[in-house]
Amino acid sequence: MTGDTQTRPSRHPETEIAYDAVIVGAGFAGMYMLHCLRQLGLSVRVFEVGGGVGGTWYWNRYPGARCDVESMQYSYSFSEELDQEWRWTEKYAPQAEILSYANHVADRYDLRRDIHFNTNVTKATFNEDTKRWVIETDHGDRVNAQFCIMAVGCLSAANKPPFDGLESFKGPVHHTGEWPHDGVDFTGLDVAVIGTGSSAIQSIPFIAQQAKSLTVFQRTPNYAVPAWNEKMDPAYERAIKDDYPAFRAKARARPTGFYFPFNMESALDATPEEREQQYDEAWARGGLPFLGAYGDLLFEKDANDTIAKFARAKIRAVVDDPATADLLCPDNIFGCKRLCVDTGYFEVYNQPHVKLVDVSQNPIERFTETGLVANGVEYKVDAAVFATGFAAMTGSFDKITIIGRHGQTLREKWRAGPRTYLGLSTVGFPNFFMITGPGSPSVLANMIPSIEQHVDWMTDCISHMRDIGAATIEPELKFEDDWVEHVNDVAQVSLRSTCSSWYVGANIPGRPRIFMPYIGGFPIYVNKCNEVMTNNLEGFTLKDAQNNDGVNFDVTPRTRWTERWRVPVDINIISPATIAAKRVPVV
Repeated sequence: MTGDTQTRPSRHPETEIAYDAVIVGAGFAGMYMLHCLRQLGLSVRVFEVGGGVGGTWYWNRYPGARCDVESMQYSYSFSEELDQEWRWTEKYAPQAEILSYANHVADRYDLRRDIHFNTNVTKATFNEDTKRWVIETDHGDRVNAQFCIMAVGCLSAANKPPFDGLESFKGPVHHTGEWPHDGVDFTGLDVAVIGTGSSAIQSIPFIAQQAKSLTVFQRTPNYAVPAWNEKMDPAYERAIKDDYPAFRAKARARPTGFYFPFNMESALDATPEEREQQYDEAWARGGLPFLGAYGDLLFEKDANDTIAKFARAKIRAVVDDPATADLLCPDNIFGCKRLCVDTGYFEVYNQPHVKLVDVSQNPIERFTETGLVANGVEYKVDAAVFATGFAAMTGSFDKITIIGRHGQTLREKWRAGPRTYLGLSTVGFPNFFMITGPGSPSVLANMIPSIEQHVDWMTDCISHMRDIGAATIEPELKFEDDWVEHVNDVAQVSLRSTCSSWYVGANIPGRPRIFMPYIGGFPIYVNKCNEVMTNNLEGFTLKDAQNNDGVNFDVTPRTRWTERWRVPVDINIISPATIAAKRVPVV
């Protein structure tokens, strides 16, 4: 069955069925995990809350949604045939095209037959007697599996601020992360958009085209770099496809997991004239690679001040009203938050029907039947759009009751912040894997290669467990502690650790302020994972069915899948020496 159907025929709940693995989520992570485990001959069930595959790209259908990584690099790399047959139409693929790609993959590998859609996993419990996970859903399913694998995504739990009086508002309210699949028509309406993050920056120009009036409520302004999107250049596409594996290898050797020109020189060593020229050239290329203009921009405040000044000048050159331009100019570290990529965002504020309201000092007070009140002023609106982001990294885990050994819940363990070993697993939860979990590069790297690397590592791990007869695997506390400390230490090197952003959970009241992704760079992380694998899964305890550890387990794992990740680090871009010198470029 093809497509992203939202409703499916009813089915009988699955009860007391045993699988080798249960996967939660059918985005790019869940689909590839399913594909790999099938190749091992394992029985697998996938539960997906949505009506189709695609994850983020299934839900985020707001107008203007598109990827901020170039299309030729935002795709699976496990199949040369898949690489060659798929054609992208734009430099930066729009949401609909990425979703079509996800559906194409699901069709090509017949993935849907093992996926139950429209099914929300509510509980996962590790049974210490059987050494198996029991997974329950809102559909009445209750199945068990040796492995429980979370492919729930880093940005999939929508943040919906509990504004006073919201229930009394008579108009429709939409969140950009849960956009209606049949679209929204704002023609002739007075519309409020709350938030100016990435989804707002992408959607506001399109909403403004329809709305009678548009009022944007901004708490914190964001930097944005033009995408300069265009139709796919056939010559560029052909050049990459002529040797896609070599291109992928170059990308994997970069800190971000995708390839772009990078200047390792220091901004502080250049003259003002040289910096201006360098920034102009990088701005003309556009997109996330703008942060590659110099090597010290995220590590030296004085260097960052130069690029921030340049970006604010660009905003002021576009926005006609000086007061509005001032409000749109951030005064924080350039790139400390996820850098936004825009198409005509700042220009939209020159339109007479678009208004910007600053709510940084006085937050939105309440909603009324006909609008909302901010700064003591009531704004009459017909519809509201929440572009308020997500409970990043851990929000999707929080929605499921996950119970490990001794009855401990994951929510309890992570109360002071997430704790993992390599972002792959966590102490107290045997045979529990996380794809792009906290403590891995995840959102600081090209997401699909990050997913593939995690899945390949897990596949080799599970394969090895079968070879040696291991029943369970679990991290050791010392190695988890050391990894958490390392993630925190590396984060302190970057100026990003000083920022109030969703990387540290600052957008959710009451959340502990901990830098959650691994900022040390994709290739260094991959090399660490490879090292752990080839050192007999160092840092993990494996036990047999009788709960004995170390029995006949001293056999070096076969690395069928992870061999393709043994690529050299681009030593000119990232190495232990460059980390020490605070030259670790991270987009």
